[in-house]
Amino acid sequence: MTSTIVYKDFVLEQLNLLDNITFKKMMGEYLLYYNGILFGGVYDNRLLVKKVESNGKYNMEESIPYEGGRPMYLVEELDNKEVLKNIVVDTCKVLLIK
Repeated sequence: MTSTIVYKDFVLEQLNLLDNITFKKMMGEYLLYYNGILFGGVYDNRLLVKKVESNGKYNMEESIPYEGGRPMYLVEELDNKEVLKNIVVDTCKVLLIK
């Protein structure tokens, strides 16, 4: 299953507290970037972020983005833009160092 443009646009709207959010369409899904850092994506109409130590505190459930993919965290709390912003920022802080 591929993600819909409507869901991708919804996710981008929920991320509007952050400047410099971009996306790339890839094989029916959407990779998400913050300040050029790949932090997650929209897979099968689900927002998933990379698993890093700094975002474990949000108690998100693990999910596989696609067959053979590494586990990521499923972001279910999309209505709280402030929490969503913090998840992305905390994720990218660690990814920037790697």
